[in-house]
Amino acid sequence: MTRYIVVRLLDAIPTVLLVLTLVFVAMRILPGDPAVAALGDFATPEQREAFREQMGLNAPLWQQYLTFVASSLTLDFGESMMNGRDVLGLISYNLPYTIELTIASVLLGVLIGVPFGVWAATNANSAPDSAMRGFSLIGYAVPDFYLGALLLIVFSLNLGWFPINGGGEGILDRMHHVFLPALTLAFIKAAFLGRLTRTALLEVLGRDYIRTARAKGAREPRVIYRHGLRNALLPLTTGLGLTTLTALSGSVAIELVFNRPGLGKLLISAIAERDYAVIQGGIVVFALFVVAINLTMDLVYVLVDPRIRVS
Repeated sequence: MTRYIVVRLLDAIPTVLLVLTLVFVAMRILPGDPAVAALGDFATPEQREAFREQMGLNAPLWQQYLTFVASSLTLDFGESMMNGRDVLGLISYNLPYTIELTIASVLLGVLIGVPFGVWAATNANSAPDSAMRGFSLIGYAVPDFYLGALLLIVFSLNLGWFPINGGGEGILDRMHHVFLPALTLAFIKAAFLGRLTRTALLEVLGRDYIRTARAKGAREPRVIYRHGLRNALLPLTTGLGLTTLTALSGSVAIELVFNRPGLGKLLISAIAERDYAVIQGGIVVFALFVVAINLTMDLVYVLVDPRIRVS
């Protein structure tokens, strides 16, 4: 197992370097001049040249690249071109809101989707199964930003049950603020996890050892949860990893719809202002989280399926 973990950690290094390279190249091919974006159209050529020199934009590309990689690996993203604030400080303030939204949406998606999928699998080709298929179809079809806008209008503007914007202060207040955005993302995640649970469990329930367990007189809940769902965990683990990644990426639109702080909203604002330092720092942090989630899922596979550990 130790060897497997070391190999996966080493595999993550080229991925991180590739991500940093893509971010660096993307920032250099974006249209527009950072000096003009930061100083405005009325800045003199001397002021623009001094700004480029200060930000290191006049250095050779290879030198800019090495500096960028070294700074990113130490999480030193410099200062914002717009307001001079430390980029890492801006990310540190907004990142917890994105993380809590991602975690809350995944947890709600699991709590809704997995039991619904089990219910559909144990009642195949009946009304619960049809309801599961209909729920999945709606979940796949409805865009998250559209669903978020509907929930915001109904439950915040009309009923006043939830706040319209902001992230909240204190644990209970933040839970109150995050519930509706998390429910928006969880609806789509629950549709995916429910369908995946149904398919994986149906396949397991048709195997010989399930029939043997029933023939020996094992109670149906024990057959379903101990022998069935437990052996369907590997595809569910894969689905959970994909769900976490899509929730992380989907948080960008949801933060805009609900006007709550977060890394996604910070990135959108930085892109609109051509604040390249914040864009680079935000994308790098997003990418590092994606790599970390994938690595965590690889390690969870070892705990779920010992055959991976042996191979």
